[in-house]
Amino acid sequence: MNILLTGANGFTGRHFTTIAAKAGHVITPLDANLLDVPALEMEISKLKPEAVVHLAGISFVGHVYDRAFYDVNLFGTLNLLDVLIRSAFPLKRVLLASSANVYGNCEASPINETQTPSPVNHYAMSKLAMEHIARTRFPQLPVVVARPFNYTGPGQTSSFVIPKLVMHVIRKIPKIELGNLHVEREFNDVRMVCDAYLRLLELGTPGETYNVCSGTTYTLHQVVERLACLSGHSMDALVSPALVRPNEIHQLCGDPKKLQCAIGTLTSWNLEDTLAWMLAEASLAESSRTAR
Repeated sequence: MNILLTGANGFTGRHFTTIAAKAGHVITPLDANLLDVPALEMEISKLKPEAVVHLAGISFVGHVYDRAFYDVNLFGTLNLLDVLIRSAFPLKRVLLASSANVYGNCEASPINETQTPSPVNHYAMSKLAMEHIARTRFPQLPVVVARPFNYTGPGQTSSFVIPKLVMHVIRKIPKIELGNLHVEREFNDVRMVCDAYLRLLELGTPGETYNVCSGTTYTLHQVVERLACLSGHSMDALVSPALVRPNEIHQLCGDPKKLQCAIGTLTSWNLEDTLAWMLAEASLAESSRTAR
C-alpha cells in the first residue's frame, strides 16, 4: 500500500516508516507545510496515495506558544482533510493521531472510548477540536481516529520524561528534577503504537475512534527504579515545583478492548524491554557524541 505520511521526520514518523517498510508498504513523506494549502494541493495531486497517516503536529504538552497547538493540530489537519476531499482519490483509510490526553482527569479507570472527553490543557483541547472538525468530513473520507496513550522509545526528545531519565542514567548524573513522581501513565513502546496504526489502516472501521493502549500504568518512581536495576546507576529523583504542571492529569490508563476486537492482539513489549532498548541506543549516541 502506498501510504502518505505526515510528520515523517518526527519521533513516531521515523519508527512508523521503518515498521511499515518492513511490512512491505511504500511510505511517502509529505513535504508541504500543512498551513500552505496551495503547496498541499500540488504535492498531494502528484502523489495519489492509497492511504494517509497523519502524525504531524505539536505533541509536547508544555509547548510555549498556546496558539501554535490550534494553528497546527486543528487548522493544519483541516487543510489536509479538505485537500484530500478535493483530490477525490479512492483512499482506503485516513488515520488521524489524536491523544488520550483528551480524556483529562476522570474517575473512570481504565478509560474506554465512551468516556466523555474533558481536556485540561491546550494540547489536549486542540486534539479534541481536531477530532470534532474531522467528524464533519467523515461522510467524504474513510477517517479512523487513534487516541494513543503515553508511549516512548529511542529518538524521542528529552523534553519528554522517559528520554530525560534515560539521558541522566547514561551520563551517570546523581540526581534529577521532575514534576509529580506519583502520576500514573502507560509508558508503551513506540513499536506497539506503530503496529496498531498499520493494522487500523487495514482493519479499523471508518468513523470510529480507538484507544491505542495496553492498560498497564507506572509511576515515575517505578520507572526510576527499573532504570536503576537495568543500568546499575541509581539517582535521586527530586520534585521541582517549577516542573509540576497546573491541571496535571493524575492517572491515564486505557481500556484496549475495542482496539483488540478490531485488529487483534498486538505485539507487546514490557517496560523493561523498552527501557533496555532506549538505554542501548542512548549509550551508542553518547559514545559518538563524546568521541567527537
